[in-house]
Amino acid sequence: MIAPMTQPEMTTLTDEVTRAGYYPELVLGTLRTALAGEEPVASLVQAETTFDEAVHRHLTVLALTPSRLVIVHVDDALREDGTPAAVATSEAVPVGRISSVALTHGVSMPAAGGGRLTEMTIALSWGAVRRIDLEPASCPDPDCQADHGLTGVSVPDDIVVRVALGVEGDTALARAEAFAMALSRATARSSLHAQGLV
Repeated sequence: MIAPMTQPEMTTLTDEVTRAGYYPELVLGTLRTALAGEEPVASLVQAETTFDEAVHRHLTVLALTPSRLVIVHVDDALREDGTPAAVATSEAVPVGRISSVALTHGVSMPAAGGGRLTEMTIALSWGAVRRIDLEPASCPDPDCQADHGLTGVSVPDDIVVRVALGVEGDTALARAEAFAMALSRATARSSLHAQGLV
């Protein structure tokens, strides 16, 4: 049974996790452990279902507290005997460690007052994970047959969440925008503190 939570953002977060319907007791229990008594000031819940050889579900919860960003991932797993299982992982990142908040706004009818927001992608980096995209190195000499090795780009890739109007709806998109604003405000404030400007 899900224990009731009294703080407004926790109540909203509990409702969102329950509405997602993906092992809510597991998700909220993992989140409570990671929050360690801190109350979130903003949150975002994203459920994803993919179809491959089987249906695979994944839930991501982002909870911003005054000091940390708490991330919970829950994934389907399958035991060796074939019975359903799940894996829940949490990570807590101090707000001051977040080095980049990249926001991508997709809009329709941009000439009409800036357009209507139709999707938002939030990409966060704190240096825990990097993605390396490699390709064969090229040579300007078209007749060169030598192996020039590989060249590539190393890109921070800690977490990316995309919310689209056509998939998740107006309410989810509005919550994503509010979460992005709260996160941007928190990282800006943390940066000013680190520089001794406040």
